[in-house]
Amino acid sequence: MGHRLTVEAYRGLPVQARIWLGILVGSTTGGFVPSLWGAGLFSYSALLLSGVGAFVGLWVGYKMS
Repeated sequence: MGHRLTVEAYRGLPVQARIWLGILVGSTTGGFVPSLWGAGLFSYSALLLSGVGAFVGLWVGYKMS
């Protein structure tokens, strides 16, 4: 049986960990989005969207806490 991050497990995390998890997931997702149209992982669009994703992840992590 594998471990999954469920809503109950997420709620057991401290607030700071939730925010950092949101930043990590958001920046990673935002950085990979430009690869859908063929841009590199270190292109300007990847860096920009990584920052946007980190901000959105921070906001979502804060709102879920």
